[in-house]
This record gives sequence, structure tokens and C-alpha cells, in this order.
Amino acid sequence: MVDADWWRGCTIYQIYPRSYQDTTGDGLGDLRGVAQRLHHAASLGVDAVWLSPFFTSPMADMGYDVSDYCDVDPLFGTLADFDAVVKEAHRLGLRVIIDQVLSHSSDRHPWFEESRTSRTNPKADWYVWADPKPDGIAPNNWLSIFGGPAWEWDSVRRQYYMHNFLTSQPDLNFHNPQVQDALLDTVRFWLERGVDGFRLDTVNMYFHDKLLRDNPALRPGAAHDVPDTNPYGYQEHLYDKTQPENLAFLARFRALLDEYGARASVGEVGDADRSLRTVAAYTSGGDKLHMCYTFDLLSPDFSVAHLRRCVEDFEAAAPDGWICWAFSNHDVIRHVSRFTPPGGDTDAVARFAIALLCCLRGSICLYQGEELGLTEAELAFEDLRDPYGIRFWPGFKGRDGCRTPMVWEAGAPSGGFSSGKPWLPVPAAHAGKAVEIQENDAGSVLHHYRRMLAMRKASPALTRGSITILDGHGDDVLAFVREADGERLLCMFNFGAEQTVVAETALPPLGWAIVAA
Repeated sequence: MVDADWWRGCTIYQIYPRSYQDTTGDGLGDLRGVAQRLHHAASLGVDAVWLSPFFTSPMADMGYDVSDYCDVDPLFGTLADFDAVVKEAHRLGLRVIIDQVLSHSSDRHPWFEESRTSRTNPKADWYVWADPKPDGIAPNNWLSIFGGPAWEWDSVRRQYYMHNFLTSQPDLNFHNPQVQDALLDTVRFWLERGVDGFRLDTVNMYFHDKLLRDNPALRPGAAHDVPDTNPYGYQEHLYDKTQPENLAFLARFRALLDEYGARASVGEVGDADRSLRTVAAYTSGGDKLHMCYTFDLLSPDFSVAHLRRCVEDFEAAAPDGWICWAFSNHDVIRHVSRFTPPGGDTDAVARFAIALLCCLRGSICLYQGEELGLTEAELAFEDLRDPYGIRFWPGFKGRDGCRTPMVWEAGAPSGGFSSGKPWLPVPAAHAGKAVEIQENDAGSVLHHYRRMLAMRKASPALTRGSITILDGHGDDVLAFVREADGERLLCMFNFGAEQTVVAETALPPLGWAIVAA
């Protein structure tokens, strides 16, 4: 019997194919490399792997600008190579989740190439087009996350088109049912090839306000998304994303997945102060997304107050919803670098963080390399490949520092990632954390990850149980109870620099035995 709810409480391991394993010597990871190294992911005890985009693309944004949703870019291999990844993953007991970038395409996608030719062609309304204001400026004040206006002038149509990211990533018009149908057809293509789920990029950015109303300025006291570097954070994004029409499309998406049984979806929600409420709306009712993750725990704030607020806000907003927690991914500074104070022990923080993550209610997502305790790489400007970082350097250094290649062998060129020059430098500091070294050290971060994931998987309370935050333990101690199927676990985490003694009278009135410390 296949567990249709396998995703509930699961552990997902994110693989960034470009940086996982190169088998051709061109310095870029590929799908054959993914298949070759899948045993490493399986050895961690995870339930699924998430593959970042490998579709045909000009690679202006490392594959998040798709020009063919139903093929593999030659940089990564072929459809046969993808099928081999799925076959090997399933042999190892892993499910495969792929990254679907539906909110926008590349400007080299045939849909956009046709759409821009005229205002009357069959795909004229497949993207978000708008006339200029009388003085020729953009239709409204919406901004691109990657800098500048969210509008680009097209000299053929003599209109502006919307782009939330690069000008080469035009936004699809989800208000057009034909666009929804076409995108769902691409999802079906991969379902037929045996994928087990989808990570939906920028899932709350599918729809825009039909009236194209200006966003208001950020309300006083609210935090900027990227303080002082990116003007995008100075607006309250009421009209360029998180529109109510999205709920109906997500229901269509879920209905398609349900046709195939035991499939899952996880949405990426970037919505500032509204993110947890958005996750609640998108995952409640059992008829939309299975789970979502936000950037709340991908921030620099690693405190009891912040963790508690995130957990309690979600539990209050979505009692029947489901969240996927993560501390790192391909878009943010690696968490051991974010969370470790100057001069601190990054390995100790790595151990602490995975223990905490494994105890939270929800599913969890790991990012390749965090199981080694890899730190953020410090790169020179000339080494950058990320257009986001290049645009805002040096105030914001971009995302390349967390995307450097995996280190497999300490003594091999490029840490065993490639026989050629890797697309990003492999930091010398990472070589000492290579997989082969940590395999031979029972006290390594790698083995600690395995122990924590095994503990989580063996516990009904940790995988699917309830969570209750406890009061009265001070500002440095986070304490909560997880409970399910007769199992009751007390989880306590000391965020402070000094040892803390907790009085027995401050604990719930039951006997407790230490199972991990």
C-alpha cells in the first residue's frame, strides 16, 4: 500500500544539479551526476529529493528562465538521463520532486516570441501586456525583485510587458484560461514520466491585479525585504502578487496531481509579513497545495522569540494546513554563516539547527551541503554568475555564495565535483568538510544529521504529531511538547551562550527520560 500522505512530516533534500556532480568535465553538474550521487542523499535517511530546474533555458537566471518546459537542457543531459534519475531514486526508496517555474518563462520561449509579434496573434494575451501612461512611462509603480521597474518596453507591440525578475523573464498571464491549461499540460508531461511531486517557484506570484493598481508604500514600522539595498522592499506588494484568483488555480493544480495518486506539492511563498497567512490559505482544506515554505526561517533572525512567533502564528492561522520548514536553500546565505556569531563554532550551530529542525511540526527541507556544515563562500566580484548579486553588488553579494559545488573528496581537484574548472570556485575551507572525511568521523556533522533524521523518522510525534509551546523558560530557552499515537516528547533548546538549568517544577507533570542531547 502506498501512503498517500507520505509528504506529511517528510524530509526533502534539495539538489542544485549545476553544483552536485559533473560527469563530463565541463565544470557544470548534470543529471548523470545526480544519479551517480543519489546514494548519498539516500544514506541521510531523507524521503525525497527536490531537483532545481534542469529544463531547456538560456540560463540567464540559472534555469529559472525556461524556454521549453518539456525537455532537458543539453547542459544537464537528456530526457533519458532524467528518466535514469527517477529510476535510481525509486530504487533507493527516494521520491523525486522537480522545480516548476510557472509564473514566468524565458523571453525565448516560443509562447513569448509569438505573443510579442502583435496585439492580435493567438498568444497575444498569454503574457502581461499594458499600454504606457500618456507620458510614455510604465503603467504603474511595480518593481522588479532584480532591480528597476517591473515593466519593459517592447518596440514591436509598442507596449510594456511585466517581469517580476529579469527583463528576459516575462510574466505569464494567469487570467487567461488557455495559459493555465498549457501550463498544466506541462505538469502532466512530468507526471507521466514518474515524478512524485513539484516544488512551485514563487507560487504566490502567478496572478496580478487586473486593474494594475499602484502598490502603496510600505507601512511605517514594517521591515524591508532587503534593507537599504533593494528598492523592492520599500513597497507593500498588495497588487503585483498574492491575488485571490490564485486559490482557484491551485485547486486545479491539486486536482491534476490527485489523478495520479500519492503525489505532493510544495509552494514557495515570499510575502513579507503576510507569508504565514498566505501559506494557511494555500494549504488549508485539502484541495490546494499539500504544503508551502516561507522565508521566515531563512532570515538572519535565529532567536527563541522569532522561532516561537513563526510556529505559533502558523498553528493559529492554519490548524488544518501544513508547512515545510527550512533554514537554507539556493537563494539565501547558508544558515551556519547566518546563525553563528563572530568567532563561533559553525559545526556546533549546524548540529543544534538540525536537531531543532527535526523537532518542529511540519515537513522539513535540507539543502545540499548543509549536512556537511558548509559555510557561505566568499567570492570575488569577477567570479559571480548570479544576475541578482551582480546588479546589487557590493551592498548585496547575491546567491552564488551558497551555490558553490559539493565537496566529495578532499584531495581531488574541485573537491571531486569536476575534472574541469567548476562554474563557481570551490572554497579551500570546504575541502576539509568533504564527504569522504566526515564518513570516517563518527562525531562529524554528517553523522549527526543521520542520527537526527533517524530519530525523527522513528517518532510518530515528531513526524506528524501536535506541537505545544511551553512558557516560563526565559528568553534563551525554546521548549515545546510534540505528541501523537501515545508518544509524548519534550523538546528543549538553549539558544544562549551559557548553560541553563531548568527546574523540574517548570516542566509538565510527567516523568521524562532523555533520548537525545
